[in-house]
Amino acid sequence: MDMLQNLALGLSVALTLQNLTYALIGCVVGTLIGVLPGIGPVATIAMLLPITFHLPPVAALIMLAGIYYGAQYGGSTTSILVNLPGEAASVVTCLDGHQMAKRGRAGAALSISAVGSFFAGTVGTILIVAFAEPLTRMAQKFGPADYCSLMALGLVAAVVLASGSVIKAIAMVFLGLLFGLIGTDVNTGAQRFTFDIPELSDGIDFAPIAMGLFGIAEIVVNLERRLARTSAVKVDSLWPTREEVRRAIPAALRGTALGATLGVLPGGGPTLGAFSSYTLEKRISKNPQEFGKGAVEGVAAPEAANNAAAQTSFIPMLTLGIPSNAVMALMVGAMIIQGIQPGPEVMTKKPDLFWGMIVSMWIGNLMLVIINLPMIGMWVKLLTVPYRFLAPAILLFCCIGAYSLQNSTFHVMQVAAFGVLGYIFARLGCEGAPFLLGLVLGPQMEEYFRRAMLLSRGDPSVFVERPISLGLLIVTAFLLILMALPAVKKARTEAFKEEG
Repeated sequence: MDMLQNLALGLSVALTLQNLTYALIGCVVGTLIGVLPGIGPVATIAMLLPITFHLPPVAALIMLAGIYYGAQYGGSTTSILVNLPGEAASVVTCLDGHQMAKRGRAGAALSISAVGSFFAGTVGTILIVAFAEPLTRMAQKFGPADYCSLMALGLVAAVVLASGSVIKAIAMVFLGLLFGLIGTDVNTGAQRFTFDIPELSDGIDFAPIAMGLFGIAEIVVNLERRLARTSAVKVDSLWPTREEVRRAIPAALRGTALGATLGVLPGGGPTLGAFSSYTLEKRISKNPQEFGKGAVEGVAAPEAANNAAAQTSFIPMLTLGIPSNAVMALMVGAMIIQGIQPGPEVMTKKPDLFWGMIVSMWIGNLMLVIINLPMIGMWVKLLTVPYRFLAPAILLFCCIGAYSLQNSTFHVMQVAAFGVLGYIFARLGCEGAPFLLGLVLGPQMEEYFRRAMLLSRGDPSVFVERPISLGLLIVTAFLLILMALPAVKKARTEAFKEEG
């Protein structure tokens, strides 16, 4: 009965004209940045963070969420039609989606992608509704030691599930933790690592870091790549054949299950879900030779997986306050900008925000199906705009957004500095996501660690005496051991091997 009342509350919030408008804006912007290569949801949300400061909290989070899952839809359109992934999770859709398009089945591929994505998004939303309350009740039993151990687990899991070098991912996490130490010590009031710069006394603002690291750096990297253009394939009928539907349904179901599971894990998310589901389908298929030549399973499974993962990644962020990937770290930043402390108290103290946001996800997924299929032609025409014209507009938007935070040029300089740092990371092959997770979780982890030590009067055994903390530390140790095993290293490589 409580769940029905909560959903009714969510509907009453999500169906207001203002929130419907912001959900639509988020979905359209998300689709747009999914279509245009080289921008992505992380960079876009980072650039829009300053705007959310001037919006009501519910509307701001609904819009940002719409951008995130909208990008998963938009990326599939260009992957199928022009073999150009607009978003990282859509890379794998190119392999079979574009081959289907070249065989005259572009409409069927787009329909399967859209319907599979909607189904996966709906399942993801249902899972959030089902697990939100139990997880929140469990989180309310957590003490400072338990939260500290949970955050340690989150950071280690982010390293395990990150693509690329484990050593580089660990280094990025530690670098993020170090940057998180800058500012005023919460216990003593002493200045730390501020170098007598007054603007750093409150720490480094989250928005300039995100905008520089993902916005500016992404522009420079993409200009360097000189993104290519290809000709679009003509779209005929949107109806798939009965055989295509028969093969797509089980693949979409498996992709939804795998993506929903990986989305919850720290460091998981749509990209890992898409690559892993494609690998799974290829392995269990009776005709693996068809993959890469237009197998319908190669479209249905990854598209369902990346949307399911996008939805379920909200579960740890909304219930525990722990971001599972870079976008969720930005969402945590948006909540902090709005004066909301992420964690289990969001559900109890701000139920309208919590349930309104969840219900808006399902409404947003429905909007995306309606937006995507009829507007395919318009999205493809946008690809004719050269990236060198888009880049200055994005750069200007970043600078205006940074300045508007506190009407300070110091923030603009911070964006520029972190843009240079982000470019260096890209050149060295280091992911920005572990850095951002370390930056977000670091100050909270330090606060809970020191609080736990104060309560235990300096006795570190408190971390193993509490059952919840001990269990989380055991899982963390298990993951650290797994990282050293050759079989796990091979599995991590194989999960992303189709990217090349």
